[in-house]
Amino acid sequence: MELFDNLHLAMFSGKGGVGKTTISCTFACRWAQKFANEQILLISTDPAHSLGDVLQVSVDDIPRPIAELPNLLVRALDAKRLLQDFKERYGQVLELLVERGSFVEGEDLSPVWDLNWPGLDELMGLLEIQRLLNEQQVDRVVVDMAPSGHTLNLFGLMDFLDTFLHSLELFQEKHRIISKTFAGSYTPDRADDFLQTLKAELSQGRRLLQDPTHTACLLVAIAEPMSWLESKRFLEALQTMQIPCGGLFVNQVLASATDPDRYQEQQPLIGQYTALANEKPMFIVPQQDEEPLGILALSHLIDQIHVPQLEPLSFIDLLPVQWPETIPPSFGDFLTKGRRLLLIGGKGGVGKTTVAAAIGWAMAQQHPDRKIRMVSIDPAHSLGDAFGLSLGHEPYQITANLRGQEVDGDRILDQFRADYLWELAQMMSGETQTSETIEMAYAPVAWRKIVDQALPGIDEMLSLLTVMELLEQQEEDLIILDTAPTGHLLRFLEMPTALADWLAWIFKLWIKYQNVLGRTEFMGRLRTLRQRVVKAQKVLKDPQQTEFIGVTLNQASVLAEQQRLFKSMQEIGVSQNYVVLNRFTSTATINCDFPGLTMVRLPMLPRSVQPLERIQAAAGCLF
Repeated sequence: MELFDNLHLAMFSGKGGVGKTTISCTFACRWAQKFANEQILLISTDPAHSLGDVLQVSVDDIPRPIAELPNLLVRALDAKRLLQDFKERYGQVLELLVERGSFVEGEDLSPVWDLNWPGLDELMGLLEIQRLLNEQQVDRVVVDMAPSGHTLNLFGLMDFLDTFLHSLELFQEKHRIISKTFAGSYTPDRADDFLQTLKAELSQGRRLLQDPTHTACLLVAIAEPMSWLESKRFLEALQTMQIPCGGLFVNQVLASATDPDRYQEQQPLIGQYTALANEKPMFIVPQQDEEPLGILALSHLIDQIHVPQLEPLSFIDLLPVQWPETIPPSFGDFLTKGRRLLLIGGKGGVGKTTVAAAIGWAMAQQHPDRKIRMVSIDPAHSLGDAFGLSLGHEPYQITANLRGQEVDGDRILDQFRADYLWELAQMMSGETQTSETIEMAYAPVAWRKIVDQALPGIDEMLSLLTVMELLEQQEEDLIILDTAPTGHLLRFLEMPTALADWLAWIFKLWIKYQNVLGRTEFMGRLRTLRQRVVKAQKVLKDPQQTEFIGVTLNQASVLAEQQRLFKSMQEIGVSQNYVVLNRFTSTATINCDFPGLTMVRLPMLPRSVQPLERIQAAAGCLF
């Protein structure tokens, strides 16, 4: 891994559950050991932080040294605290600029800082990474990123921030023109200084993130078909965004045929990963007998990471496929119980998609007269991969009464712009039929530029809109959501409250300025939207209609995250009755407790079978 020793920023991402936190911790430990006179910072931008679970230490937003490696600092970013820091640094001048580009006064903007911001984790994560690079407070930074879909969202925010900055410059230009028109001259003020500073910081941050001599995004994967497919899509997206990919780590690789079925699946995939790497460095991380937790275990893992063998290993004779038997207890009949919406969630890589697909298949088979739809709201979709199908935004008819869909955020955003955002941009600019020429030239253009961007955190909001529409249409008897991993699942469940609060703020502005703004019909549509959001929230919290099913593995770090998710669901008020323990083995000792929940155990499924056969087998085991 000496190839990476020239880097100053190493960012690890990949499909959820492939072990990116383990590999990022291992990588940081290696740097700390090799560069003993340098300070290494290991940070997590994933809202469901798990650095502490792997390192076996307490981790928070304050960088703290590891006892065994005092030059290794560990930190889990707290997006809300970072927002408060950002507000203290830039809040007043940002409010001033927005005031200059809209109809509102500065005092109207103060409540915005206390609202729940969509995309806050990605936005603050990107700004903090760029700040660390610009200020060089430490020598090297290792970042444990969110799973691939939300990592791409974070990188995409660079374009959003550039557009937002340009819009602020248009607001300020409007102010300059007005000053020159009425005072005859213009004297630069603190807003000009702020814009110049922010432009330099964002420009420098982008250069460093896209500099292959300084920075690399390192992909972590496992030798399974769904991981390979998502890795391929991720690498293509990185290339489009001009984020340098430094190499691949294929994790949990069997060294011999101790598990013939899995070994036979892995060997050709390693060859496919080698081709996918396309001359980039690729490393094999062997399967460990026990989950590597703590500095000692991670240090031991460092020495085992190696490049792939040049000669392909010979294939072995496979035993006949052994289908597992159902282990009681099983799921009940969700349709008979009157459920309309099932949320399937957990840490990335635990088998959420397989469980969601299996429930959909079983319910469709048991109730041929009822309509079932499975919907993926994870930006890194894999529902189609689970069925061996190519799914898209339009529902795909899998069987006569079962449909599958992978939500296309761009499609929903285009419609949301047409329904609400374009007119909201006009309203915020103060644009009217009698607007002054200066306003027409600057403020409306600036607001339209902001709306035209893929807004931060839009995935969770668009997912909520999708669910609202499906519930309102009542075309399906049961909707099964394959959700994003833990952190962003919680953001999705917070979205009804967040969106309702933002709409309430807009209503207050309109009431204050309605004589100037007009737009009574538009505000009526926004009120209807808020009523729909409130109604959807009631359905989400109605135990007769909605149920959350957690999926976990019998691994210490995974169970720890699932227990935190279990408690979060209780606090939010979403009903839970089951938790699925995936890849269960009869010899395993289960060291966890989910009070009040029925644990449904899903055994290991054969690998060398067709995707649909695996889904059918999982359905048979779960019901």
